[in-house]
Amino acid sequence: MDDDNSPLLVIVDAANVVGSVPDGWWRDRRGAAERLRDRLAADGLPGHSGPAEVVLVVEGAARGVEPVSGVRVESAPGSGDDHIVDLVARSGGRLRLVVTADRELRRRVTALGAEVTGPRTIRS
Repeated sequence: MDDDNSPLLVIVDAANVVGSVPDGWWRDRRGAAERLRDRLAADGLPGHSGPAEVVLVVEGAARGVEPVSGVRVESAPGSGDDHIVDLVARSGGRLRLVVTADRELRRRVTALGAEVTGPRTIRS
């Protein structure tokens, strides 16, 4: 059951998506998160033509990345996974898609009714 006119809520686990490709991201975690944010702002969610609200969850050294048009950025106060679960839990009955490859996070958010897809969805 989804809320009438709410766009798809896409919550991106920045640390997990950035970490899925060994491209030197560990030398500049904040820069890697900013590049991911910019790609999301430019491309949206590949394969999804309807409206979407994109939320990029950052943690650790990537905290403080600024939002841009089309991408809300949330700095997790603690664990990024816990913050993502909280966002899913607070989003009510709307359609939610979490982008992560983290098995435990996938289990936690699907238990709350969210769909899950892997990093390749937005890395391709």
